[in-house]
Amino acid sequence: MGIRRLSVIILRLFLLLSGAAGFTALVMPVLKRRILNIGNAAGMTVCAVMMLYALFFPYANRLLGKWWQNKVGRIVLSIMGLGIAVGIVLVLVISVNMIRAANGKPAQNATAVVLGCRVYGERPSLILTERMDAALSYLNENPDAVCIASGGQGQDEDISEAECIYRYLVANGISPNRIYKEERSTSTRENLAFSYEIIKEHSLPEDLAIVTNEFHEYRAGMIAGRLGLSYGAVSAETALWLLPTYYARELFGVLYEWCEIS
Repeated sequence: MGIRRLSVIILRLFLLLSGAAGFTALVMPVLKRRILNIGNAAGMTVCAVMMLYALFFPYANRLLGKWWQNKVGRIVLSIMGLGIAVGIVLVLVISVNMIRAANGKPAQNATAVVLGCRVYGERPSLILTERMDAALSYLNENPDAVCIASGGQGQDEDISEAECIYRYLVANGISPNRIYKEERSTSTRENLAFSYEIIKEHSLPEDLAIVTNEFHEYRAGMIAGRLGLSYGAVSAETALWLLPTYYARELFGVLYEWCEIS
């Protein structure tokens, strides 16, 4: 077997297996909890294209070769190639910033701001439970710190996200006197902006400990920075079967935030 043929076999196997693994990871939240968003939808599309290319490798290459011989086709393929390269670079840059932000430590006894997430009736989603557990650990480790439970009430929620956070923390031993509720927000930006109003109203420490999932810390930190706030991260660990979906969605969120900044 020639080196070229072996290289082609290895490439096809890599594309097929990585595409299948990625597709499986991204479709799992859809099958388990009916969680479908721009992140796993886009990711599944990319993985499906990778698998189809691997399966129909010779035919696809012949078709691409014909396009390349045409001037318009060459321009289209060049733009596609450039787009893929730029996309890969952006994913790498955003990922590095996400990791860095998730490990940024808050000031001692900073005001914890727990960013809300979906509530099913009165029951917290898994993502929100992860954030509440991280807040609980932080408040137990910093007994002089106070907390702002942030999040409004959606149409399909029986209580506000802030109320859900409040109940959970109190049920797990945190004094109600240490918890303030912000129940108007509908987005990360409003979480932080409205929480800052509470901080000023009650003369709370203006250093923030942003309590959210690790994939979300970078974007939340960008928004806090635009509001002129100093902050650190209290990162909740996301369940592995959910992480690829929310990580992929967050890539789009960060790109949107970058565009807002510019």
